[in-house]
Amino acid sequence: QVQLVESGGGLVQAGDSLRLSCASSGRTFSSHTMGWFRQAPGKDREFVSAITRSDISRSSTYYADSVKGRFTISRDNAKNTVYLQMNSLKPEDTAVYYCAATVATVPLLRTHTYPYWGQGTQVTVSS
Repeated sequence: QVQLVESGGGLVQAGDSLRLSCASSGRTFSSHTMGWFRQAPGKDREFVSAITRSDISRSSTYYADSVKGRFTISRDNAKNTVYLQMNSLKPEDTAVYYCAATVATVPLLRTHTYPYWGQGTQVTVSS
């Protein structure tokens, strides 16, 4: 069983930065692909970013077009933690951000690929 705990959300102004963290309790963290999703009020949960497992080969990263160039995902296997560095935040980035984990390799952009989820952390960007 994998337990995920997100932190780092908050209220910021447009143009500011935030770094989200997601700590995993799993003993095989490096063998999990980690993803970040977000859900705004009244909208479906959507893919933000993912970083593939790093136990076999070097990790690859993926981003939604809406965050490409502004957000950076990374992982620290020694700390069992995945990060999402969010720069140049916009009001449309306002959402609850969820961390997710999976041993699957595809499709990374779909919520159903990930069996493990955190409780979410709120990010609010004011204009």
